[in-house]
Amino acid sequence: MKKIFILTGEASGDKLASTVITNLKKLHENIEYLSVGGSNLSRLGIRSIFDLNEITYIGFTSVILNFFKIRNKINYTVNEIIKFNPDIIFSVDSPDFTLRVSERVKKIKPNIKIIHYVAPQVWIWRENRVKKFKKFVDHFLLLFDFEKKYFDKENIKNTFVGHPLLEKKNSNIDISNISKEKKIISIFPGSRLSELKTLLPILVEFIKLMNTKFNEYVYIFHSTEENKNKISDELKNHNLENIEVISDRIIKSEVLLNSVFAVAKSGTVSLEICNAKVPSIIIYKINLINFLIMKSLVKVKFANIINIINNEEIIPELLQGECNAKEIFRSVVYFLKNPSLAQKQVDACSHTLNHIRSKSSSSEEAAKILSEYLIV
Repeated sequence: MKKIFILTGEASGDKLASTVITNLKKLHENIEYLSVGGSNLSRLGIRSIFDLNEITYIGFTSVILNFFKIRNKINYTVNEIIKFNPDIIFSVDSPDFTLRVSERVKKIKPNIKIIHYVAPQVWIWRENRVKKFKKFVDHFLLLFDFEKKYFDKENIKNTFVGHPLLEKKNSNIDISNISKEKKIISIFPGSRLSELKTLLPILVEFIKLMNTKFNEYVYIFHSTEENKNKISDELKNHNLENIEVISDRIIKSEVLLNSVFAVAKSGTVSLEICNAKVPSIIIYKINLINFLIMKSLVKVKFANIINIINNEEIIPELLQGECNAKEIFRSVVYFLKNPSLAQKQVDACSHTLNHIRSKSSSSEEAAKILSEYLIV
């Protein structure tokens, strides 16, 4: 029996991995799996060797403060993979964890194939990392076509598979019990606990400001299964009646498709929002030291991938000091009162997505590559 170890580092990677494995199971039934994963892989019957939340640290200072915890988790993961002895390590995103583990395993077990999904963003910073990856990564699965040149340059096998968040999802589920016949504003507060701690209080104050001016909106927080109770408990403290928290991914997709606007933490979810043709703004806030370090290292002017590709702020970014309740309120109201500007944003985003969308399903293409390595 062939074996695959699925290696993720946070909730978004767990979600991406699950879509690929769902398609791989259609091609190969007789595979044994083990993982560092979350609720999405768990629903596929794949056990995780520890809780994913134990390693979802964000920011340079958080990594430093949790250095020994991270090192111990890397050591433990390497040992568990060696014991499992898989044919393939399928690593997904979170390169500071997943690729460190993969590199260590490859030195001990060079016959294990390393296939990495969501290449490190070398076009943003640390381009020289590509040379290092050549020593232990067998194949990169790329979300964006423009990334190929960085890996082709070093003769590293790579395939542009497209982004799974750009795949069409039509569930036609009745969500009237959630929307309560009000207009939906979708809220994406992030999946890491450190992000929630920072952004939830800001988002609550934003909703309170909205409620002083409008009564026709319901605010639906899109959560991971792991964080749903934490978000719900935090929101209960504020006695806001027009808030819901959802974690079911099918329901989340339907809610997004029926939203009039979205407020999202900077990240890949922005692509899903654009694909649903929903106008949005991006928010992000980390501590000042982390921000200054990051600002000194990155090579791009924007945080959002749509803005980076266009070298223009198509989707407003409220970062750091601008990431506060009043600025979010002003931006959202401005778009809600100017539907032509909201549509202009949607049209620009759709045009951009058409140039980075794969011809078929990203998860299907990724599954095909994994299947090829299983057959060899």
